Amino acid sequence: MRLACVALCLTLIAPGCGGPPPARPPVGGTVPVVGHVFIVVEENADYANVIGSTAMPYLNGLAARYGLATEYYANTHPSIGNYFMMTVGKIVTNNDGFAGTVTDDNIVRHLLAAGKTWKAYAEDLPAVGYHAAGDSGKYASRHNPLSYLSDVVNDPAQVTNLVPFSQFAADLANNALPNYAFIVPNLCNDAHDCPLATADAWLQTNIDPLITSPGFQQDGLLIILFDESGGDLQHGGGRIAWVVVSAKVKPGYRSAALYQHENTLRLAAEALGLTTFPNAAAGAANMAEFFVTPIASRAGAGAP
Repeated sequence: MRLACVALCLTLIAPGCGGPPPARPPVGGTVPVVGHVFIVVEENADYANVIGSTAMPYLNGLAARYGLATEYYANTHPSIGNYFMMTVGKIVTNNDGFAGTVTDDNIVRHLLAAGKTWKAYAEDLPAVGYHAAGDSGKYASRHNPLSYLSDVVNDPAQVTNLVPFSQFAADLANNALPNYAFIVPNLCNDAHDCPLATADAWLQTNIDPLITSPGFQQDGLLIILFDESGGDLQHGGGRIAWVVVSAKVKPGYRSAALYQHENTLRLAAEALGLTTFPNAAAGAANMAEFFVTPIASRAGAGAP
């Protein structure tokens, strides 16, 4: 009988057996529409090494003030498939050396159909419109998924939206930021090759001016997340940190719902007023529980 109970506990990870409680289902609702969505992706760290860590005080401060998903999981290993899930709604490939062109439905296609603007700001990108696969110095194409999309690389106008991150400060100062911005720190500043403290300092230096700007406070939404864990395989890519920043977020909100990168894709698109979504994002929960906007159902919502 005891062996049967142990077996059942291991199989179901029941709360009474001492295991962690299962993540709850997402809460439905409405995502507020904003003028600008920004996504910043960091690299290869477990949730437990980020949230509550003294290595990232700035990011932890944002998580405490705004919104934190405590049960957010990457989709796969290694990096590239996670980046595609954030933008295409499919893993596409798990080959970090992939050099092809992605013709699948994707966020850029939907943004253009809706009349929205976009840019990918990639630190150390060699030149505007650069889309060669592979590494160039501290720039890695596998962390810049929009540079593989046929909607971008086969269109002379759209490819110029692949820009070095050095253009970001000027666009912020000139009120010229796009509706959708995918921000790619270099291989050091995203914590791939350097400590988490380096990534945290980069966020404070480069992203805090965005957060504190009047335009962002009025109608901006920022998501800072990691692409994958350091080696955890839960739900494909392991448990990672995901933080959302906006004046429209419930202060200090923490969610215990299970989310993955397709949810981020759905949220980003829906927050810009899009009504159609690429691939897995079409069936993904929209993460509406984080926002002050009236929610259709608050049963089981996380506590501040």
